[in-house]
Amino acid sequence: MPGQTSEDLLALFDAAPLNRRYWIAFILMSAVFVFDFFDFLVVGYLLAADRGEWHLTYGEGAIILYAGGIGAILGALVFGAFSDAWGRKQQIIIGSLLCAVASGLIAIVPERGWWEFAILRFFVGVGLTAAVTPSLTMVVELTPTRHRTIATSFYVVWASAGGFLAPVIATALLGPLGWRGVAVIGVIPAVVALLVWLFTPESVRWLAAKGRFAEARTEVARHLQIPLQEVPLPTIAPATVPRGNLLDLLTQPRMFWETILIWGGSSTAGYGVYLWGPTIVALLLKVSVPEAAKYFIFVSAAGVGGKIIVTLIAPLIGRRALGVLWGFAGAVALAAAGYYHAVLLNGLPLLIILLMCSTFCIEGGFSNLAPYTVESYGVSLGARASGLGQTANGVGKILGPLSLALIAGTGNLVSPAATESAVLPAFLFLAFCMFLVGLSFLVLGVETHGKVMALGSEGPTREPRSTTAVTGVH
Repeated sequence: MPGQTSEDLLALFDAAPLNRRYWIAFILMSAVFVFDFFDFLVVGYLLAADRGEWHLTYGEGAIILYAGGIGAILGALVFGAFSDAWGRKQQIIIGSLLCAVASGLIAIVPERGWWEFAILRFFVGVGLTAAVTPSLTMVVELTPTRHRTIATSFYVVWASAGGFLAPVIATALLGPLGWRGVAVIGVIPAVVALLVWLFTPESVRWLAAKGRFAEARTEVARHLQIPLQEVPLPTIAPATVPRGNLLDLLTQPRMFWETILIWGGSSTAGYGVYLWGPTIVALLLKVSVPEAAKYFIFVSAAGVGGKIIVTLIAPLIGRRALGVLWGFAGAVALAAAGYYHAVLLNGLPLLIILLMCSTFCIEGGFSNLAPYTVESYGVSLGARASGLGQTANGVGKILGPLSLALIAGTGNLVSPAATESAVLPAFLFLAFCMFLVGLSFLVLGVETHGKVMALGSEGPTREPRSTTAVTGVH
């Protein structure tokens, strides 16, 4: 059909129901999140187990811990660019395999082989973001516009599931299997990679943005289970073709700085809470840090609850308004936690309740801002934008402990020593980070809820085209 554009093809795809092919892809992308995050986070428990055996110094342990974070930053940038240039599916498979192999090899590192441990931990970090960056982008692009806000917000909850699985597996199996046995479990993402290769299609939106119209047309026909000749074949080349140059992100300076601020601010605040909170509670109640950490089961649970509530609320009030509300509410909760840190309610620190409020907003906010970043940049820059967000997230995880260490006047960058005088300024700093998140959504944010993702980098600018929904698809 002469004169057809990619909009004609994508309007048909966007009208499709959430059928079996969609849910298979969604489940596999969720498995990528769960098991890759499990691999990344379980390493901390393996390190704790072998630290005593190997008599690691503080510096050696810190290198192992930070190696994964540095790898995650590199993986997000590099594989976000690769995903825009060469496709989402390929990078998800490569990243999951890399994560699985590096995790499994940890089981055979030699005694006191902390350098080998750190190197493998680095590649676990690379593999993590190499997989989750394009998988998030894939889910955003596969989901029809009318369902995108609720489906993609809920998708981010699976990152928390991976974080929950790590301590559960470590607690249950470190005793009978030892830390090397638990490390072997880290090869599970290789199975997920195989299933993604077999059952997950390439993103139709990315194929269309790349000008690979015949492949996009074939995927739409398969997805809708209709004859190929009933699917329009675009003939007009796209104005902007996805490529791998990271500097392209600077063509949208407003979105560039917003992405850095909302991801970096949320990560710095969240990591600061999880790092600083148990130490403060131990100081106030005069108990051990492991004992105080029991309170943080509730703090972590509040974060998961926040993600679920965000999933339900985002379609009602929109992504931008939710980002503003959650950012400012998180700032208020953190500032109050610092001011009322010494108040006890029948023996329970008010700090715990306020920290639950803060993680409700911080962790919940990630369910909003993670898909929002991809939506706001558009298909041609979507994976690189997600990679930029993951990079800011990684920097925030380093900036959080570093800033708190400076405020507390200690050189310990992993677990800064808490003092009474450092509590209020530390939490005010974390509150400022969340204030920046709310302010960024207010000043720089755009509304993406209900808007069609642009193939180029101009961002969402219109409502979905009116088209007859495809029926009889299952």
